[in-house]
Amino acid sequence: MLRHEFRPGRAVAGLVMLTLAGGYAADAAGAWDAPWTFFLPLLLGGLGLAAAVTWASYRVRRRREARKASAENTVAPASTSGSHAIR
Repeated sequence: MLRHEFRPGRAVAGLVMLTLAGGYAADAAGAWDAPWTFFLPLLLGGLGLAAAVTWASYRVRRRREARKASAENTVAPASTSGSHAIR
């Protein structure tokens, strides 16, 4: 059994942040000379991508749960005779 569900949007956001941190570290070390304006679109684009992945995984998870719930609900209700007594 899984300990927690996988959240791919958070994984994408983490990878984007690690990439940006690596770029800043390379810039600080002098191995790469990039202006700060280069990183801003990467940050915004990465966060947008993470949001899109989060939304898509949410929709897939909701669809899967709805399909599972509709498959489990195929039996007749507890009281089909019309009485309100609990059996």
